[in-house]
Formats: sequence, structure tokens, C-alpha cells
Amino acid sequence: MATITFLYKDLLQYTEAIFQKLGSTPEDAALAAKVLLSADLRGVDSHGVARLSGYVRLWEVKRVNATPNVQILHQTPSTATVDGDSGLGLVVAPKAMQIAINKAKQVGTGWVSVQNSNHFGIAGFHAMMALEEDMIGICMTNASPLVSPTFSVERLLGTNPICVAIPAGKQPAFVADMATTTAANGKLEILQRKNLEAPIGWIQDANGDATTDAHALKNGGALLPLGGNREQGSHKGYALGAIVDIFSAVLSGANYGPWVPPFPAYVPMPTNMPGKGIGHFFGAMRVDAFRPADDFKRHMDQWIERFRQSRTIQGQDKVLIPGDPEREMEEVRLQQGIPLLHPVVEDLKSLAQRFDVEFPSHNS
Repeated sequence: MATITFLYKDLLQYTEAIFQKLGSTPEDAALAAKVLLSADLRGVDSHGVARLSGYVRLWEVKRVNATPNVQILHQTPSTATVDGDSGLGLVVAPKAMQIAINKAKQVGTGWVSVQNSNHFGIAGFHAMMALEEDMIGICMTNASPLVSPTFSVERLLGTNPICVAIPAGKQPAFVADMATTTAANGKLEILQRKNLEAPIGWIQDANGDATTDAHALKNGGALLPLGGNREQGSHKGYALGAIVDIFSAVLSGANYGPWVPPFPAYVPMPTNMPGKGIGHFFGAMRVDAFRPADDFKRHMDQWIERFRQSRTIQGQDKVLIPGDPEREMEEVRLQQGIPLLHPVVEDLKSLAQRFDVEFPSHNS
């Protein structure tokens, strides 16, 4: 499907203006836009500006508070539980991560669980905040229940991503940002827009059988845990997703399992919800709390360089380090612009018209 390319700065300004129209402060709107567009820059198109109208719809049904009072409910020198006050996860998450970083500055590590939040964009943005402080960043969140545990036909977990960002010296940082499913739901949405089939191992139908129908979720199907099936290790993906759910929500007081609020605003909220909103979990570890930071980063460089030098299988040019594809894509898109599918562009134009915000001209 053909795309239209826009400059990053223009999309950022437009997105910031939309968030301000929802009532966000200029500071929160700028932060939310930066977090959201970081996904597009890094090539994670499923979690970028294509989701803007989804956030607007959540605001319309009063599930998003544009002016949240993000506050600490409980804390120790190294831990905190934060209430996001139903704010945009794009705003709540970086504020909570900053609390973890501040605690790490004081006592070596910081750990923050969050309740009462919403979808927070890509996990990578928040984890990577720690890199600027010579810290290791950890980020995870639970999400709408679209995933069936191994051997189940019920949707009980979200795609529940994990990101770990580790600083290096001369080499770029190691950034592993991944869903605990074989594929994130956003990638399935892209296939739906392009009217393409899904690979085997991504989803199952309502009976629990493997399918390539990218629309299977609409007919009672479910996403599959990382691994796809028991023989390929889906029980491990299921366990990882469960860990994220427990750390993010059972620990914080957010909703977990089948009670996590759905991202689409038109989907009814679960009944008898045990917690508040969506949950996140953040960690920041000061490298020099373990060993001198320069020594660590020198050894990280050696680790990365050795893996880059690994002999490749036939037909492959190089071995990638987690974070390489996204970093390389960011360099390209900052210069050449961000390509958007036509349905996404039309959706954004309708938002611009509705909120009387100027829509940027394309870059091609």
C-alpha cells in the first residue's frame, strides 16, 4: 500500500496541537507528542501517530484525563507506587520513569509500579531515558487482553511488552524492546489495513486452531504467546507475559488479566474490575552502583563488537544487536521523513478538521 511522507517536526507540531485541544498543558502535550512520535521514528509504526485517534476516542468517553495529578501513593528510598490519575500513559509513564531514575541517583536503583494509567506508546522510549544517566533502564506494561495462554481459547493477557536499555561506550546502546507475543497487535492491525494474511504462529481462531486470518480477533480468536505453540515454546512466552502482568498490575493495584481496560474506546469495559486502569513497571539501575561505569561500558563495547563479528549464515550480511534496526530507522526518518499509510493520513486529516488544527503538508 502506498504511503505519504511527512517531516518529523511537522507531525510533532500537529500531534502536540491535538493533545492541547484535548486540554493537556503545553508541557504534557509536548511530552505526549514526543513519546508517540518516537515510535514512528524508530519504525514501530503500529504504536505511533496512527494511534492518535484512539487516544482521542478514549478522551471522548472520559477514560483519559487530560490534566492528571500524577502522584506517589507509597514509597521507600528505592521504590514507589504511582497513581496516574487516568492520564495519558504517554505522560504518566515518563514521569514515573523519572521517579525511578531519581531514586537510583540517590540509592543506586529505583523501582516504580504504576496504577490508573493508559496505553503508553512504545516501551523503548521510557527505558531509554535511563541511558542519559549511565543507568540501565527497564520498562514493562500490561495491555488489553488479546492473548490466550498456552492450551487456552480465552483471552487473558495482553501483548505485555518488556524493554531493557543498557548503555555502552563507543558503541550504540543495547535496547531490547519486544512484546511477549509472537507479534504485537499493532502489527496485526497493519496487516488488516493492507489486507494481507498473518504468518502461522501469530494468532489462533475461536477454536484454538492456528490461522492466517488477520481478522481472526474479530471472530473470537486470540493472539499467541511468544513461540506460537507448545512445541515451539509458547509456554515460555506465556510465562513472560504473566510476569509482566504481575509486576505491572498485581504489584501496583492496577487491573490485571482479563480485567485490563481495552484500548478501543468502543469495547465495553470489563465488569468487577479489581484495580485501577492499566499498570506499568519501571526500573533504573545506576551502573556505578555495581562497578565503575567506564569499565562497564568498555566491556559492553567489547561484548557488542564480538557479537557483531559473529560468523553469519548464508545470505545474511551481519548479526544485529538489539536496538540496531530501530536506531538505523530513526536516523533515516529524521532526515527523510515518516511514511504514513493513506488510511492513517485520512484519519489524521479528519482530526485536524474536527479540532481546527492545521494539518502538515507532506514531504514528497
